[in-house]
Amino acid sequence: MAVGCPFITCAIKKKEIEFCWDCRESKTCEKWKKHRDSGKKADSFKCYQKLEEDIAFIQKNGVNEFEKLQATREQLLKEMLQEFNEGRSKSYYCIASTILEIEELKEALDKAKNESNGLNIKDKSKLLHSILDEIATQNNYYLKIRK
Repeated sequence: MAVGCPFITCAIKKKEIEFCWDCRESKTCEKWKKHRDSGKKADSFKCYQKLEEDIAFIQKNGVNEFEKLQATREQLLKEMLQEFNEGRSKSYYCIASTILEIEELKEALDKAKNESNGLNIKDKSKLLHSILDEIATQNNYYLKIRK
C-alpha cells in the first residue's frame, strides 16, 4: 500500500476498516465519490473499467471471494504471457485479464491454443489479440488504458 494514500489513511488508520467499501459513509464521501467518478472515465496505472462492478461484488461477497477470482485471473494472465507474449503484449494481456469475464478469458485461451499449433510466437500473439479484440468488440470492452 502506498505511503500517504488518503484512502488507506482514512479507512485503515482512522476508521479501522479494510477499505472504503466497508465504510458507512462511502455513499456520501466526496473523496471516494470523486475517485469512483473519475474511474468511470479514465485510468491511471490500473484499468478502472470494472471498478464499480468490483466494489459491488466485494460488498456482496466479501474480499476473500474477490481474491479467489483475482487468483483465477492471474493464472489466466500467466498463461497468456507464457504462451502468447511476443515481448510487446504484457499491458494488453493485463488489461484483457482485468476486463473480460473469466469464462471469456478461458474460451479465448482455449481457442488460441487450438488454432496456434505450428505458429511462431509473433503469429501466436496476433491470433490471441484477434480473439480478444473480437470479444471486446462484441461486448463493448475497451482494452487500453484510458487517459
